[in-house]
Amino acid sequence: MHSLSSILALPEAAQTPVGSEVFFGLTSRPKTLSPWLFYDEAGSQLFEQITALPEYYPTRTEREIFARHADEIIAVATSGPPAPLTMIELGAGTAAKTTLLLEAAVRRQGKVDYLAIDVSESPLIAAKERIEREIPSVTITPRVADYTTGVADFPADGKRRMVLYIGSSIGNFEPAHAVTLLRDVRAHLSPGDRLLLGVDRVKDSSVLLPAYDDAAGVTEAFNKNVLVRINRELGGNFNTRLFRHRARWNESHSRIEMHLESLIRQQVTIQALDLEVKFVRGETIHTENSYKFTLEGVAGMLSRSGFGLDRCWTDEQGWFGVYLATAG
Repeated sequence: MHSLSSILALPEAAQTPVGSEVFFGLTSRPKTLSPWLFYDEAGSQLFEQITALPEYYPTRTEREIFARHADEIIAVATSGPPAPLTMIELGAGTAAKTTLLLEAAVRRQGKVDYLAIDVSESPLIAAKERIEREIPSVTITPRVADYTTGVADFPADGKRRMVLYIGSSIGNFEPAHAVTLLRDVRAHLSPGDRLLLGVDRVKDSSVLLPAYDDAAGVTEAFNKNVLVRINRELGGNFNTRLFRHRARWNESHSRIEMHLESLIRQQVTIQALDLEVKFVRGETIHTENSYKFTLEGVAGMLSRSGFGLDRCWTDEQGWFGVYLATAG
């Protein structure tokens, strides 16, 4: 725990969101960096490439679920007292998969309001341009925000709201933090509003590991891009060739871990933070967790967050699940 006086004594850059995360992450033991740092413009583009890789099944599998069940999902979400459905997406990106749900909502109610929230502006611009061109009955409002630090008010206007948190993004958070985030979402909803949660399920490591360590090296570039970002924004001198991407399956915690491993004993300087970071050979920076879930685990997480599970849709192999829940 750092005192207020010690924090205020840090360089100015260390008191910004990016600088603070880097300073405290790289001075902790073990060293860590939050996965939200991945998503500058270059990182967002790399992640879009990852979603199209043959090894990366989650995006493809979730899209197949939406393609098969979008009309049913929207029908269940709009059951009960009649009210127009507003859709709000956390971490929307380019909203490629969401298009299937938006089209189903338009078929059911003629038009739909869609609030797309993401930490990166460029994919939101692309999503807005494409959706306005392809589905003119959708009114899209992009919002650049880091929803992981607190959810801003959602528009209500007498409409029923459905928050989309898909892509298994919830798996990037420690279990307690995941519940905290979902509780924050619940606090901004009314009883009867909906949550659509997409999560990756537990499966054999022979399927999981290649999804996070692809043969083309795109995930490696995505992981190393956090070092490139530190160099650019904070004056770091990381040599990305002296680190390698590592993906591990941690069975006891039911999660894939991504690390950047130092190949040599080295010292890195980050000028804006007035910081020198020492690495021994083999030491890693833990950059991401991706938790995998069982049905019981999802139901328990939703219950602790103030939601009741209504329905679940999955693919034929049972690799991925989309869960519709109602705010209690």
